[in-house]
Amino acid sequence: MEKLVIKGGTPLNGTVRIGGAKNACLPILAATILAEGSYKISNVPDLRDIRTMLALLGELGVSSERINGDISLNCSCDDEKIVAPYELVKTMRASVLALGPLLARKKKAKVSLPGGCAIGERPVDQHIKALRLMGAEINVNHGFIEAECERLHGAEITFDMVTVTGTENILMAAVLADGETVLHNAAQEPEVVDLARFLKKMGAKIEGEGTTVIRIKGVEKLNSS
Repeated sequence: MEKLVIKGGTPLNGTVRIGGAKNACLPILAATILAEGSYKISNVPDLRDIRTMLALLGELGVSSERINGDISLNCSCDDEKIVAPYELVKTMRASVLALGPLLARKKKAKVSLPGGCAIGERPVDQHIKALRLMGAEINVNHGFIEAECERLHGAEITFDMVTVTGTENILMAAVLADGETVLHNAAQEPEVVDLARFLKKMGAKIEGEGTTVIRIKGVEKLNSS
């Protein structure tokens, strides 16, 4: 089809249900790793990436059930479930969003690189650089990011480029870190704002979401929202 020809003049009416945004849902789902307990997230689109994220969360100790457009989740206290396998991560780059919350809550993470071994392609290196500044020990072995820490600490972090998933990942890591974290050159997209609002409902202390500078004061514990 080369073109659409539309003739106006006819009044429109009716009701259209707008589905939730996938890019907002994915980091919010990943954030459920941060606190033990039950969650209910509404208006979640039934898309492959959402199903992949739910399968990944199942590997990490977060069970889920979909009822129409709502998803009920329950995060267990199983600190041994820290591996995000390549079979799932390879199908969805946003799976790297598990890295920050796993490190923040469980102190360890083993997350496959989305491209197998390509750190710099649509760079995950920004995530790694920021987490190292926060005190994480990180090695990349056989296509996996292997990370651990005693407890992440606050840091001044300037992203070399604007990265939405990088901003989201470090935002989730920082909410349980010791002290204040400041993100410079942060992404301003609506999905970052939605994630910050969700984290605030869990008890996080965040200022500046929607701007290029986000400040996060770490807390000892979050609660399921």
